[in-house]
Amino acid sequence: MSYFAAALARRSTGWSGEEIDLDEVEDLDGVIEVLRQSAGDDADVALLVFEENDEWLGIVRVDEDADPRVFVSDGRVVETSSIGAILGEAAAVEDPDDGDEESEDAEDDDDDEESIGGPGDPIGDADLLADLGTSGARLLTLCAEEGQLPADILSAVCESAGCGDALESLREA
Repeated sequence: MSYFAAALARRSTGWSGEEIDLDEVEDLDGVIEVLRQSAGDDADVALLVFEENDEWLGIVRVDEDADPRVFVSDGRVVETSSIGAILGEAAAVEDPDDGDEESEDAEDDDDDEESIGGPGDPIGDADLLADLGTSGARLLTLCAEEGQLPADILSAVCESAGCGDALESLREA
């Protein structure tokens, strides 16, 4: 399987990034450990951005001592990818919040309601980047757009968060 994984860390001096290897990771604690090691102790926000085979993406967010927040663009990956299974399991724990999102989405647009809840739909905390410039509704819209590749979505959310340059420099390396 071909994947791209990066740890992006926000400090008082700005964002930095490092490509990371998740081949030896066995569970979410391992993912968080690799993310924290790469981000460093002085990061106030650490993001793991992950994409596999141009098919799906995952985002993990860790804020200092807070619990990790996870989003996966396609719930089916829990069956087809080892990292997808790890991230999907963590994201599924956060799915009870989806009931609130469905209600809010139903008020905004009935078409959005139909796109939430199926096996190939996003799972987890879609609002994990809300304070970084990408609302949950926007993230879900990006994932639902026809022809959007995971790399395009990650570029868009990272640009909004202010870490687009850090991500692009890792992709070019």
